[in-house]
Formats: sequence, C-alpha cells, structure tokens
Amino acid sequence: MSNISTAFSKGKAFIPFITCGDPDIETTEKLVRTAVENGADLIELGIPFSDPTAEGPVILQANLRALSGGITTDKIFALVRKLREDIQIPFVFMTYANVVFSYGADAFFKACQSVGVDGIILPDLPYEEKEEFLPYCKKYGVELISFIAPTSRQRIAKIAKEAEGFLYIVSSLGVTGTRQEITTDLEGIIKVVRENTDIPCAIGFGISTPKQAEKLAKISDGIIVGSAIMKLIEKHGKTSEKIVGEYIKSMKEAVL
Repeated sequence: MSNISTAFSKGKAFIPFITCGDPDIETTEKLVRTAVENGADLIELGIPFSDPTAEGPVILQANLRALSGGITTDKIFALVRKLREDIQIPFVFMTYANVVFSYGADAFFKACQSVGVDGIILPDLPYEEKEEFLPYCKKYGVELISFIAPTSRQRIAKIAKEAEGFLYIVSSLGVTGTRQEITTDLEGIIKVVRENTDIPCAIGFGISTPKQAEKLAKISDGIIVGSAIMKLIEKHGKTSEKIVGEYIKSMKEAVL
C-alpha cells in the first residue's frame, strides 16, 4: 500500500491545499500542523509559480505574495523535511511543469524522495505528455496524480486505467475558486472511473462549504479544498492558524 492510499483507507478523505510561503514559511509550517491536528488525511502543498494557469485570483495572489516574500523550492523541500520528523500523513506537491523543468527533473524528484513527498500534481501537464516526467517519478517513487475534467469524456477510461495515487476529479470548467453551485455530472464521470480502476477519486475545484463537501463526498472518496482556505489565510495572515484549523475540522466532519 502506497502512503497516498493510506489517506483513503479509513473512509472519506479531506485534502486541504496550502500555498507554501504565504504569508511566510513559518506560518505554512503552523498551518500544516493544524491541518493534521484537525483531521486532514493528505495535504497538497503548493510550490508557487509566477504564472499558475489553473488558479483563480485567490491562489494566484497567494503565489505572488509567496514569491515576493522570497520563497524558493529549496526552502519548501527543507520545510517538508522538518515536517516529516513527526508527521506521517501523505504530502503531495501541486505545482507547474516549468518549476520541475527549471529545477531539473531528476534532481527535483530525487529531492522529493529524500524529504518524503509522496506525489505530485502538475495541472499544466497534458495526459499525453506525462512521459516527460513519469520515468523520474517511477525512479524515485513519487506518484504522478492525473486529472479528469468535465471535458475528458472519451479519455476518462484511459486516464483511469493508468492512474496512480488518486484521481483528481475537476468539478467544474475554468480555474480554481469557490462556487455557489456545482452542476457537472460528476456521478457519470465517477461511474466510468469506477468501471476502469480501483484508484480512489477526490473531487476538487470550487468546494467551499460543509454542505457541498458532504454532498460530493457521497459520490467520491475524498474532497479537495484550496481557495476557501487560502481566502482565510489572505484575510488573517500570520494569525490564520486557529481559524483555518476550525474550518478544516468542520469540513472533515462533513465528509465522514
């Protein structure tokens, strides 16, 4: 059993996303710890990039604040190494292909293995081009998480059959951000996934309330929330630990 699969082994998983370095690396460490304490089953750690094409304004601004504050990929690797001294739940990086490419793919994934990163999500890496990084992922035991979007259609079965870690089911067209209502036929998408793989599926993009989380957890294996958390961090900055912890606790309780 991979470390990522353990996140889904005790029921529905709640997966928070946190942009590393916003407002600073010390606050990120506190936020990760409070997320674990309040029930997070897996944590997506965002490595900031100057042009995060999948992100809406909230996470885009978090990326820019982190970069202007001096965050680097090496500082994030050091943070994960420190967190791994006492935290066992899976960590997955979410970043962009250029971040990996500019660091050097072999060096990047070797560092992931060294510090204890279990997987990676690259939203700008087309499924058809995953072979650019997949050999390095295999070499260093880092699972490459695939997306299935409302536009995937006839590709859903193929993507599902080759999936590893978990499948990231994109709830809506467009970029990340909270949404009042999610109208995509997610049940139909997940039905095709279930017919082709036993890999867990987690739904992300647009989820912000316990009511939404509870509804979508009934048809999936987990819920991913990013923008709603980053909004709280944007508002409360270095004092956001307590309120983010309370929010994560409420979302985790909703998906049980």
